[in-house]
Amino acid sequence: MKLAGAVCLVTGASSGIGRATAAALTARGARVIALGRDAERLAGVGERQVVHDLVEPLAEDLGPVDVLVNNAGIGETDDVQRLVAVNLVAPILLTRALLPGMLERGRGHVVNVASIAGFVGPRGEAVYAATKGGLIAFSESLRYELRGTGVGVTLVAPGVIATEFFERRGTPYARRWPRPIAAERVAEAIADAIERGRDEVFVPAWLGAVARFRGLAPGLFRLLAARFG
Repeated sequence: MKLAGAVCLVTGASSGIGRATAAALTARGARVIALGRDAERLAGVGERQVVHDLVEPLAEDLGPVDVLVNNAGIGETDDVQRLVAVNLVAPILLTRALLPGMLERGRGHVVNVASIAGFVGPRGEAVYAATKGGLIAFSESLRYELRGTGVGVTLVAPGVIATEFFERRGTPYARRWPRPIAAERVAEAIADAIERGRDEVFVPAWLGAVARFRGLAPGLFRLLAARFG
């Protein structure tokens, strides 16, 4: 679908991928509604800030939303329930709240920002990877269910992104490879995927080969992952 004139709701838009995505969508002519935790930083991102405690009133107050970008996520592992609520439950509830309107109009797009961690399950990120793996499965099933309705679903799987994610988690990123990439690369990939109707996007693209390798040869992948990390 075309982004020019489309109403796009972006969660986690106060920083990182969400902020960059809001800017990218706006640059393509979309009307962006930005949701985030930092009101001051949100002020310059979208058309208006909408904050609600419940999902159903959110759908009623927003009006017709053409594109939902479920980007908000956290990486803290000390509060498992909060991590699951933000990374997995919230995207599902937001999708359920906004999907009926999209189906009624026969057009729309849902973007779920997961992570390569959801495909490969890296060491030290078990709960985080589980939430992203759940989001991947949700996207896959939802895509089948919406086939032929005019509503598309895109799963975005970024690698390591140069954002505040690791600082907020309290564990700095210390690996020498892969190197973090700019959030703007993910944002442009999201915008392209919406306009081109792509089902799945890896950023950077070579991560798709890693995910496929994990699926085709899980035993060998585990051996290599255990040895090289």
